[in-house]
Amino acid sequence: MAEPLALKDHSRESQIFLDRVVVGYTLLIILTLCLVARMFYLQVVSYDLYTTLSDRNRIQVQSLAPVRGLIYDRHGALIADNMPSYRLTITKERVTDLDQTLTALNEIVGLSDDEVETFRRRLARRQRPYESVPVLLRLTQQEIARVSVNRHVLPGVSIEAQLLRHYPMGELMAHAVGSVRRINESDARTIDSVAYSGTNHIGKVGVERFYEEQLLGQVGHQRVETDARGRVMKVLDPGAAVPGSDITLHVDAGLQRAASDALAGRRGAIVAIEPSTGGILALVSNPTYDPNLFVAGIDQATYASLRDSIDVPMFNRAVQGQYEPGSTIKPFLGLVGLMTGIAAPDYAINDTGAFKLPNSSRLYRDWNWKKDGRGGHGLVNLQKAIYRSCNIYFYELALKLGVDVIHDHLDDFGFGINTAVDLPEARMGLLPSRQWKRSARNEAWFPGDTVNIGIGQGDILVTPLQLAAAVAVLANRGKMIAPRMLKSSSRPIAAVTTPLLPDIDQVPAAYWDLIIESMSMVVHRGNQAWGENGTAWSYIGRDIPYRMAGKSGTAQIVEIAQGALYDADELNERQRKNAWFIAFAPLENPTIALAVMVENGGGGSEFAAPVARKVLDYHLRDYQPVAEVDAKTGVEKQPRVIAGVSEGRP
Repeated sequence: MAEPLALKDHSRESQIFLDRVVVGYTLLIILTLCLVARMFYLQVVSYDLYTTLSDRNRIQVQSLAPVRGLIYDRHGALIADNMPSYRLTITKERVTDLDQTLTALNEIVGLSDDEVETFRRRLARRQRPYESVPVLLRLTQQEIARVSVNRHVLPGVSIEAQLLRHYPMGELMAHAVGSVRRINESDARTIDSVAYSGTNHIGKVGVERFYEEQLLGQVGHQRVETDARGRVMKVLDPGAAVPGSDITLHVDAGLQRAASDALAGRRGAIVAIEPSTGGILALVSNPTYDPNLFVAGIDQATYASLRDSIDVPMFNRAVQGQYEPGSTIKPFLGLVGLMTGIAAPDYAINDTGAFKLPNSSRLYRDWNWKKDGRGGHGLVNLQKAIYRSCNIYFYELALKLGVDVIHDHLDDFGFGINTAVDLPEARMGLLPSRQWKRSARNEAWFPGDTVNIGIGQGDILVTPLQLAAAVAVLANRGKMIAPRMLKSSSRPIAAVTTPLLPDIDQVPAAYWDLIIESMSMVVHRGNQAWGENGTAWSYIGRDIPYRMAGKSGTAQIVEIAQGALYDADELNERQRKNAWFIAFAPLENPTIALAVMVENGGGGSEFAAPVARKVLDYHLRDYQPVAEVDAKTGVEKQPRVIAGVSEGRP
């Protein structure tokens, strides 16, 4: 039987359709409200946040490195300059694959493993997003060309112009001025990250280090608008950096060169000081090195050769080297003897060539002692003891003074004290005392220790800078002026802490006259009434056209057995005596005081005195301004005149 025919229910279908329309419109309204709410949240509630995020994609803050201050010598010759250079940088946010980019750069310009590792360390220290990080600090023209040709496959890679420190005089001024070097991890932990956000270098040594704050300047910041490739389209808010201060040093570049030439490649140091100001006219340490090697980053092989060299060229002998002063200490001890009344001007001894302490068999010998007992200088007063450098007189004088008196008076000349104003590496030397020996060695002080100090041997140590400063005190007849490098600055510099050095006053003029005249006789034929010339006369005094005061010194660095004579030929070259010579000139109104030390040079009069004579000759007779050399062309320029600095002699 056929099933009944079903008829459509139009009413029910209309209701279903209506329900579906209502649900659809409801969902549409809900979605529209959600969209409106989201738009309200983005456009109103979070407006500031997303505006900032948007701006970061097109607006960046760039650090502007300040131009580092220049350094001049006292006559305007340029010592430290800034040279244009180009560096290769990467902005991480613009790079799709950093490792792939580094690989591509390695194929184009060649990157060592050390350079890649250094880049990654710099990247980790980066202060803000979109800050470019250097990969190579100094590109050659060929490298610039290769990178430029491949820029289309190197997104985020840029070539940026910069100014790098340059030392036109290279090795000549390395130890006098110091150098800037790249900021390392240790530096990054201590420096102000904002102040150094525009540079990768910091003063590490010498004057560059001491006056870092003044030379650095102040970093600038500017807001720039960039396109999708990171290229700067517009500068929105320029903020110029403040350049560092230019400074002028007391150093005379011509005298520095004359002193370096006088050493003639030998290991040693020379420090020359202007007594009236304490200004350091020359500070030479040899061997030396080229500070330009460190500016853009020195390679491992070159650094290892400097670090491991037996001659230690990076060691500043002038301010860090601590040596026994030998007989150069004698004028100072002689003055102490006069000041304390222990040594009368006319007091004389019979110098037989040898000296013994009571109840002791040890023989303390004079420099002219012979195995058969001959030697000595006969009748010797203080004057002759200085110009003939008689050891026996000073053995006895030191013993009479005692270590306590010696210590309490020699520190008045700056021995055992760091008196330098602006040489951060300067050392203190050593002025021994009973307390020092007990503390350092847990030993008592013995009379033999005092006897050794009498001729500048034993535990006493000085730096060439200290000894030159002490000579300046003699030249000033007791006036103490701390040695310093800075002469003037283009902008005021905050007061630098200066060692408190009281003058040596209440010393009769006759005592100064006696010591200075005795030192003059070292060079100028001695006292003919006594029938002997000064120790340096035959080496530098025969034809000298000016009057000067000097004193030689020779310091043994290995012990010679009792009864044996010193024989340089039997010793290794580095075991031979150190040669010293101190001097100031002219005798009246001195304009220069100096100390010369030649390592393992031998006798002071024979080897160090001629060096000192050449330096003095240049300063007093042969001075010529040092022309500035254009770094690009190599052509000499006329000496530059700086405000307040004369172009002629000081």
